[in-house]
Amino acid sequence: MGPLTGLRVIEIAGIGPGPFAAMMLADMGAEVIRVVRPGGGGLSMAGNPELDFFNRSKRCIALNLKDARACSVLLQLLEGADGLIEGYRPGVMEKLGLGPEVCRERNPRLVYGRMTGWGQEGPLARAAGHDINYIALTGALHAIGEADGKPVVPLNLIGDFGGGGMFLAFGMVCALLEAIRSGVGQVVDAAMVDGASTLMAMTYAAFQSRFWSNERGRNMLDGGAHFYGVYETADGKYVSIGSIEPQFYALLLETLGIDPAELQLPHQMDPRHWEALRDRFAAVFRTRTRDAWCALMEGTDICFAPVLGLDEVPLHPHLQARGTFLHDAEVWQPAPAPRFSRSHPAAPSTAVAAGADTDTLLGGLGLSAADLQSLRDEGVIG
Repeated sequence: MGPLTGLRVIEIAGIGPGPFAAMMLADMGAEVIRVVRPGGGGLSMAGNPELDFFNRSKRCIALNLKDARACSVLLQLLEGADGLIEGYRPGVMEKLGLGPEVCRERNPRLVYGRMTGWGQEGPLARAAGHDINYIALTGALHAIGEADGKPVVPLNLIGDFGGGGMFLAFGMVCALLEAIRSGVGQVVDAAMVDGASTLMAMTYAAFQSRFWSNERGRNMLDGGAHFYGVYETADGKYVSIGSIEPQFYALLLETLGIDPAELQLPHQMDPRHWEALRDRFAAVFRTRTRDAWCALMEGTDICFAPVLGLDEVPLHPHLQARGTFLHDAEVWQPAPAPRFSRSHPAAPSTAVAAGADTDTLLGGLGLSAADLQSLRDEGVIG
C-alpha cells in the first residue's frame, strides 16, 4: 500500500495543476474523490479514459455546487475527509458557501488546499492568467532561451506543474502531518508565482552574486556554455552534454578528438571563449549520427544523453529497466513517483466516468435510492 493509504481528499474538479496535485496524492494511496459538475467532467483526452492520466485512481461524484442541496451533500462528505483541493479564483468557493471557515467548522481537522496562479491576495489575485504569465513575473521565462533571441516557452512545466501542482501536493502533505500532531487543519495557499519563484532560488542567488548574467543564453546552465547544451548531429537529431566538472570535460574533449594542448584551448570556465568553442563542438557533433554518439558517450562520465522524441521515450533501455513507464496495450504513462523501499503504491487504475461513484458515495451518507433519484431529476446530482 502507498504511504498515504487511509487519507481521504476531496478534489473540486478543475484543470491543470489542481488535478495533477490530486493525482500525486492518489498515486501514493490516498482516496481521492473528484467532484465534477453534472454532465461535465472537465477536459479529457478525446473521451478516452485510458489517457485521462490526471484522474487515474480517483473516484468521481457529480454535484451541482450552484445548488445549496449539493453543497450540503459536499459538506457531509467533508466531515469524513482529511483534505480538500480547489483551484477556483479567490472568493469563488466562499460565494458557493464552501469557503474554508464553513468547511472547517464542519471538520476542524480539514486541510483546505487552494491552487491559484497569483495567490489568494495581492493586486493581481483576482485577475485571469496562465502558466506563461506566472513564470514571466518570476523571471523564469526571461532566463530561458538563446542569446539574442526571445524567451522560449518551457511548455507549462514550471508554473502549472513544478511550481503549482507539486507545491500544492507538498503543502497538503505538510499540513496533513501537522494536523495529526495538532488535531487542527489549516488553509494551504499554493500560488504558482510563489512556487516558480522557489524553483528559481539558485538562479536568484547566482544573479545577486554576479555569477549569473541577466543576459539570456550567456550563462553556464542556460545554453551559453559550450560544455552544457544541445548539439545537432549528422542525421538532424540532437544530443545533450553537461560536462561541468573538469574531469568530465577532459573526457568529453578526448572523445570528441580535440587535443587541448595542440589547440591551446582557453580555460573551460572563461566565458569570453564559449561562443567560439561552441561552434567548434557543433562542427564535430555534426560529423556523426545521434546513435553513433550514443555508442561513444552514453553511460560514460561525460554527462551525456540523447534528446529523445516523445515517441522514443518509453523505448529507452534505462527507462524500461527502471519501469519508469507503465504499459497497457497501446497506452503508456508515467508510473507513480517517487519510489519507496516499503510502502509500494499500487499501479494506478484507469479514470472512471464523470459521476460514476455518485450513488455509492451518497448512499454511504444515508441517502436512499428514492432520494438519489429525486436529486438527479432536479439536477442537483449527476
